[in-house]
Amino acid sequence: MPLHPDSETLDAYTRDAARYSREWLDQPPPDDVYALWEAHLLPAGKTADIGCGNGRDAAWLAGHGYRVTGYDASAALLDEARRLYPQIAFRTATLPSLAEIDEQFDNVVCETVLMHLPADAITDAVDNLLRILRPNGMLYLSWRATDNADARQPDGRLYSAFDPALVTNALTDCVLLFADDTTSASSGKRVCRIIAAKGGGL
Repeated sequence: MPLHPDSETLDAYTRDAARYSREWLDQPPPDDVYALWEAHLLPAGKTADIGCGNGRDAAWLAGHGYRVTGYDASAALLDEARRLYPQIAFRTATLPSLAEIDEQFDNVVCETVLMHLPADAITDAVDNLLRILRPNGMLYLSWRATDNADARQPDGRLYSAFDPALVTNALTDCVLLFADDTTSASSGKRVCRIIAAKGGGL
C-alpha cells in the first residue's frame, strides 16, 4: 500500500502557501464544524490537528481549551501557521503514514485533507489516524466529496473520488457517532463528515 502523499498537491500548497492562507482566513469561519467539535471532542483533551494548514482551526481549538498540536506536510504552510499563531506548537507529519508521530492523543481531527490522497491510500491514512488516537479517544474526519472520477485542479491539487465506505470500513473497533454529507458553511463545497469513538466509546 502507498505510504506517500500526492506530490503535486503538496507542491501546490508549498508553492502558494501565503495565497491559500489568505483564502482560508477570508472564508467565513466553519462554525458548523466547530459546533460538532464542541459536542463530541473530549474537553481540554490533548488534540492533534492533522493537515492543519495555516493553523486557523488549531487556533480555535487552543482558544477553546484543547491542548492542540498542529501537523502538516507542507513546510511553507507550517511557516504561515507559526507566523499567525506563535503560541501553538506546529510540527511536520505526512499522511497517510504519519510516521513522524509516535504519541497518542485524546482527540484527532483531520479536516478536509483525505481527498488529497489517492483512493488506495485512504485505508492506510485512517489506520494511522487511529494509531495515534488513544483508546476511548475521539476521531473527526472530513473530506471534500468528488463524484465519479478523480479531479486534478489547475494548480495541481488532487481531489480524489472514493467511496465513503473506504473510511467507514477502516474504523475497526470504533463506534460511529456522527456521519453526514452536506455543504460546508465555510467553503460552500460538498463535504462528508464522520465522528467516531475508538475502542467502544465512553
